[in-house]
Amino acid sequence: MGYVSWLVTKRVLKKKAREAVPGTVEGSRRPNKGAIATLLAAVGGALWFWRKKSSDDELSPPAGN
Repeated sequence: MGYVSWLVTKRVLKKKAREAVPGTVEGSRRPNKGAIATLLAAVGGALWFWRKKSSDDELSPPAGN
């Protein structure tokens, strides 16, 4: 009985997770607004991190002084 309830719970949670992930607009391959916002946030975060990382490397004092 416990194994069957585990399987059902797993199936329900997988379905909810698939529905929560931003995907495409119905009837087209165009991404929906949530997917576009997620992509822009990820790219912006990566660029911000990269810029901060590269500016730290340029300003660091030489080793041994």
